[in-house]
Amino acid sequence: MCFGFESFVEYLLDDSGPFLLPVSVSNEDALPNRVHNPYEEEDYQVSEGSGDEAEPSSPPSFPELELKIKESIESLGGAVFPKLNWSAPKDSAWISTSGTLRCTSFSEIALLLRSSDSLIHDLCHAYDSCGDKTLSRPQSFFLALRKWYPSLRPEMEFRCFVRGQGLVGISQREVTTFYPALLEKKNDLEVLIQEFFDNNVRHNFESENYTFDVYVTNDEQVKILDFNPWGAFTLPLLFNWEELEHNEEANGMEFRIVESQCAVRPGLKTAVPYDYLDTSQGSGWDQFLRNADEELQQQIRSPEAGG
Repeated sequence: MCFGFESFVEYLLDDSGPFLLPVSVSNEDALPNRVHNPYEEEDYQVSEGSGDEAEPSSPPSFPELELKIKESIESLGGAVFPKLNWSAPKDSAWISTSGTLRCTSFSEIALLLRSSDSLIHDLCHAYDSCGDKTLSRPQSFFLALRKWYPSLRPEMEFRCFVRGQGLVGISQREVTTFYPALLEKKNDLEVLIQEFFDNNVRHNFESENYTFDVYVTNDEQVKILDFNPWGAFTLPLLFNWEELEHNEEANGMEFRIVESQCAVRPGLKTAVPYDYLDTSQGSGWDQFLRNADEELQQQIRSPEAGG
């Protein structure tokens, strides 16, 4: 289900203050295991007459949106994954308690969306790759909630690339893992997906150039998951865009999967903040390790000083 939520979008774009999650009218916390220290929270508050008159930021609240989302989550079986007009916040899955896009409450959805950098594309740069663009952003935004299926196998999801209304490439969607079983099924999967495209997509989708994601079930049924634009911010996965355009010129179609452990590629699962990964001189980690080493040396010297 989709709901207009312009005020919520303004909250997502607001970078003028601290990172605050909305107050939940249902008392549902996206991070239920957080340790709250009331003494530290009291110490953080600015005392009266301190000279700093800045008022602490108040967390926002979206009660109507939250209740609509709660109702939708319940109707979809109790768990969903969210996306905006085009994109899902896959780059912020690391921050959720499950490490996935699985959400059971409005607070968890807000945490994922507020933490995602990739969603800025939808919010601010949706039409940057369009030569005839007249707007910088869509006139309205929608939050789409999809039923979460825990039994879906990631190795059976594929991205299909269509150029000039012809299927020019198919790529394994989950490129961060090697699945040996795909090697045996590759030829059969290619036939299934090609037939599905010819019979169900080619003459029913107006665009000439686009991509779409499919899922192949255990009984060899092909299900459409999503459509995305050609190029721009859509990931080509095991291809690059030049290769796909060459396939069109050669009237060819290529199906690629990860065929060995050495062929896996980094993906959005590694999309953690740069500060978490940067260990160069002067970085946050470098300073932390230096401080820890200094403190250790002081502890080592302390008994000697006392002697």
